[in-house]
Amino acid sequence: MGSNRRIIMKLLVYTSLIFLQVTLVFPSLMAQKTGKGDVPAKPYRQIDQNAFTVGEELIFDVNYGFVTAGQARMAIPRYSWQKGRKCYHVQFLVKSTSFFDALYQVRDRYESHIDTEGLFPWKFIQRIREGGYKRDFSARFDHSREIAYTTEGKYPVPAFTQDVLSAFYYMRTYDYSEMRRGETVKLKNFYKDSTYTLRVVYHGKEVVEVEAGTFRTIVLEPVMEEGGLFKASGRILVWLTDDDRKIPVQVDAEIPIGSITSELTEYKGIRGRINARIE
Repeated sequence: MGSNRRIIMKLLVYTSLIFLQVTLVFPSLMAQKTGKGDVPAKPYRQIDQNAFTVGEELIFDVNYGFVTAGQARMAIPRYSWQKGRKCYHVQFLVKSTSFFDALYQVRDRYESHIDTEGLFPWKFIQRIREGGYKRDFSARFDHSREIAYTTEGKYPVPAFTQDVLSAFYYMRTYDYSEMRRGETVKLKNFYKDSTYTLRVVYHGKEVVEVEAGTFRTIVLEPVMEEGGLFKASGRILVWLTDDDRKIPVQVDAEIPIGSITSELTEYKGIRGRINARIE
């Protein structure tokens, strides 16, 4: 029984991170090429968006079958300033439930400082605490020189590249209305020491019921074509509200011994009305 519980806790970790993998879906499709000097060859991009603002908080249960193994929280508690630019200070927290803490405690934390005008990251922080395992990683992005300075080295990156967390919020500003079922988009995203390719498949629309309510949604499937952050051994699907907010309400991940579901249970501080909510 103890070994089975440990397996479940490992699945909590991997699936919560898979939830973040989904946020890699749409890094900037509108990036402008910059020069190599201190000042960009073109002005920093500007993206108008009505999806989110400071004060938003999203809470998810992470379930394996009928067992709730942990909770994930995505929030924008405040603004910050990076290199004189106003940013959203975004946080993503993953923790195991009190029931599982004695077996395998999880306290993971991710932070991104995202430019409020261009929705690209200036700083990314990852703090992993899983059982006895610890890992800290950070990256600072120089969008003029197209370089990421990380705890593991200095690496070239595409103009206005996204980190794993900022990409999720950029994704929520994307217009999916012209996409057709089965249409695929290929994208690039940076993590750790490399830029990876993502292929994203649009699967149409569905109505989804979770604890937080019933919503009209769009369905996306991210597929990693190479190695990289949190690559899953099975299929991953994500459901976003089919409106201007594009809130994630559910993420399903297939694994060798079953599947795990992350479901939205609470939300607050939403920028405006969630028109996709049915009840």
